[in-house]
Amino acid sequence: MSTPVGQESRAAARRAWLARVRESVDEDAAAPLWRAAQVFRALSLLYSVGFQFTINDDLDRPRTAVVLGGVLVAWSIACAVAYLNGFGRNWRWVGADIAVTAGLILSTSAVASAAWIAGNQSWPTTLWACNAVISAAILGGATGGALTGLVVWASSVFVKGHVDLNFGRNAQLIQLLFLGLVVGWAATSARRSHELLTQAARFAAAGEERDRLARHVHDGVLQALALISRRGREIGGDTAGLADLAGEQERALRHFLTDNADEDRGYDGAGGDDVDLVARLRHHAGPRVSVSTPSGSVRVPAAVGTEIDGAVANALDNVARHAGPSAKAFVLLEDLGETLVVSIRDDGAGIEPGRLEAAAAEGRLGVAQAIIGRIESLGGSVELDSTPGVGTDWELTVPRTWEEG
Repeated sequence: MSTPVGQESRAAARRAWLARVRESVDEDAAAPLWRAAQVFRALSLLYSVGFQFTINDDLDRPRTAVVLGGVLVAWSIACAVAYLNGFGRNWRWVGADIAVTAGLILSTSAVASAAWIAGNQSWPTTLWACNAVISAAILGGATGGALTGLVVWASSVFVKGHVDLNFGRNAQLIQLLFLGLVVGWAATSARRSHELLTQAARFAAAGEERDRLARHVHDGVLQALALISRRGREIGGDTAGLADLAGEQERALRHFLTDNADEDRGYDGAGGDDVDLVARLRHHAGPRVSVSTPSGSVRVPAAVGTEIDGAVANALDNVARHAGPSAKAFVLLEDLGETLVVSIRDDGAGIEPGRLEAAAAEGRLGVAQAIIGRIESLGGSVELDSTPGVGTDWELTVPRTWEEG
């Protein structure tokens, strides 16, 4: 058995882990890629400036080239600031980055002769032009990166005046496409991993809160119900019915806390995004509740199972509170293919005519919200048949609309 000190240390470790996870999921999933891209931008800028000094005297308009070089440096600095701080991580800024890159490539024709262009790369250099491809790939995935690579290549082709598909001597197109695809796939993978981490953090936080509430309920409500049940049986007489009710509610509450703790940790039958409605409803079986279901499982989305189970739980709660101390309830689940039908019947006191309407008028919307509202939110319908002194019959019908998508 664990000691309190051991439990406390594990709880502290879990809280520290949750804090680290929350900090990590708050950051942009692609932020590390944006930071790495600016390192590449700085290195490619140094290369481009060095290339400028080397070839400037060979150009027809060296002064114009120097001015354009200043534009290149200023734009590189502006992009680095925008991408590192986050305000430039959008298509307006990235689109401007692509446009400036293409414009600088095309300006090669304004500063260099045809002979120089034929024997050299465009003056901003292909390496520097890759920055626009990387930014588009991080923001728009493989598609955005590949398309931007085509734009950069097309700008270079326009300057050259001809298409060179001899990839053995000129692999610029392949390099740009490869860069856009690889960085785009990396960005997409990072975002998917971020989504999974966010889900894990949310479930872990829910489990932590569930454990805290479970401890609180165990120390208060459950112990009180157990005491009422035990003392009621000791006293006997009219309090025996109250003792039985307290005992049933204690068992139901313990079961609820245990089941939901398992769900928060991912323990739900076969797992995944759906649940077994049969297993959910069978949890309600007890001395005064009989549950009949199909022999196999009935898988439904988790949200659907939660709403149906909640409606059934509220109907059974009404039986326990209002149908009488000796009333018994019967739950039947039918899988009719296109619809699911859940029937809840009891042999209790029934509902007096106008009682539900009066309760709604007084602001007590338990039945309207906890039963009817749940089922109607799933696109289903509810039928109520109750006769005073005979019992109540609920029929909940839920269509399988989630399978249409």
